[in-house]
Amino acid sequence: MCLGIPGEVVEILSERPELARVNASGVRRAVDIGLLENDPPVPGDWILIHIGFPLSKIDEEEDVAVLRYFQELGSAYTDEMDVLSQSMIE
Repeated sequence: MCLGIPGEVVEILSERPELARVNASGVRRAVDIGLLENDPPVPGDWILIHIGFPLSKIDEEEDVAVLRYFQELGSAYTDEMDVLSQSMIE
């Protein structure tokens, strides 16, 4: 099962502006924000990440609700976080 994981944009990489560093439940990874070119995220925005790409921007309230739901799912959530923590976009 693949889930969309919420994460907070920490920074837009100056050397690669199509990438943003995102904090998703303590896992920090660069994600390609090119799919959100019509409404690009800025630091402090929340996005929903699926296999290293943001699907949409979300607000912090939605982030809290999604995280609570995923944590209730148990292993599906932890499996997805393991995959995210091992992924690298460079």
